[in-house]
Amino acid sequence: MNKPTSPAALRVIDSEICIVGNGAIAKTAALGLAQAGLSVTLLGPPMPAPAPAAADQGWDARVYALNHTAHHLLSSLKVWDALDHARVAPVDAMIIHGDGPHAGGLAFDAYGAHTNTLTWILEDRNLNQALDAALRFAQNVKLVTGRATGLLRDDSHATVHLDDGNSIRAALVVGADGAQSWVRGQCDIGLDYRSYNQRAVVSNFACALPHHGAAYQWFTGAEGIVALLPLPGNQVSLVWSAPEQLADTLRTESAQQIAERLAVFAQEKLGALTPLQPELVRDFPLRLIRPHAMTSARVALIGDAAHVVHPLAGHGMNLGFGDVAQLIKTLSEREPQRGIGDQRVLARYERARKEDVLLMQVTTDGLARLFETDIEPLRVVRNFGLNLLDKLPVLKRRLISHAMGK
Repeated sequence: MNKPTSPAALRVIDSEICIVGNGAIAKTAALGLAQAGLSVTLLGPPMPAPAPAAADQGWDARVYALNHTAHHLLSSLKVWDALDHARVAPVDAMIIHGDGPHAGGLAFDAYGAHTNTLTWILEDRNLNQALDAALRFAQNVKLVTGRATGLLRDDSHATVHLDDGNSIRAALVVGADGAQSWVRGQCDIGLDYRSYNQRAVVSNFACALPHHGAAYQWFTGAEGIVALLPLPGNQVSLVWSAPEQLADTLRTESAQQIAERLAVFAQEKLGALTPLQPELVRDFPLRLIRPHAMTSARVALIGDAAHVVHPLAGHGMNLGFGDVAQLIKTLSEREPQRGIGDQRVLARYERARKEDVLLMQVTTDGLARLFETDIEPLRVVRNFGLNLLDKLPVLKRRLISHAMGK
């Protein structure tokens, strides 16, 4: 059984790969690379003691919409079957509404996409508990707690120095340490950054009417983007991408007051909304982060360390799973004479991810800009565009196929 090891008892830890990070993407990468036959050290900060399991843990405010790429990867690692499936909701339809008195609309469904499920909604806690359980018994994975203070690289190794003076030596360092990536900073990789001047306000509600597995999204113009994602039973998860001033107001309100605000959007489809946990309302800033590279000498970036996009399409986490799948594939298919830290091998990984990442960045950024502008002629054009796209089944299928990771 793998137990987190304090590096205080060690001088140098040798592995083929050192992954820096403690989120779902870092853990998935550790499992996948180890399953591919590589030795892995997963370095994360000291973790608080787990809270005692409760009979009813409530619902996480943070949920993910995972596509088929993520599903396939997690299934191959035996993680998907370890999830609590009573807390996973398949999405069978997506219904998008424009804004204004002549709002356009766009709808996708699993039948039209020739699939059983478009995406799956699951909680951060559910996913991480399954990953943690798998890591405890994973071969070729060392779990180390500590804080990185320095990164040195030469022709044969990269060495991560820890705050207690010890170190991890590896052929490749994988930065999976989030939007403010320490690994990325050590590599002097430049980036383009822009705040959307919005925050995502999240909470969970029971709905009076069944959602039938449908995810709803409203582009409202001045009030941002409202999404209600299906949870098991008659329950939904809110992700409201709200302008800063409105977000400040929402964070001073109770979940019940937010539910009353949502009635203008949801009443017709979902009926009255009732907070599942009145005190559980969270928010996080929305920004676009585009690093100028996903690799450096003996370093590869994955997940939010490599790209941060607007959550309106719900695919930030899926981009990260795509990174993991591609990194595993690229390293597994390298020529026998090339090491895993070979810059030509890493360049293949970066090239393979470029199109998918760029397309998601351009799409989410373009839509966020398009729908935040509250000008009547532009509102007419964008609503016309939604209606036109809804009437083009071939193009709709191509779009939804890409979103599903197919």
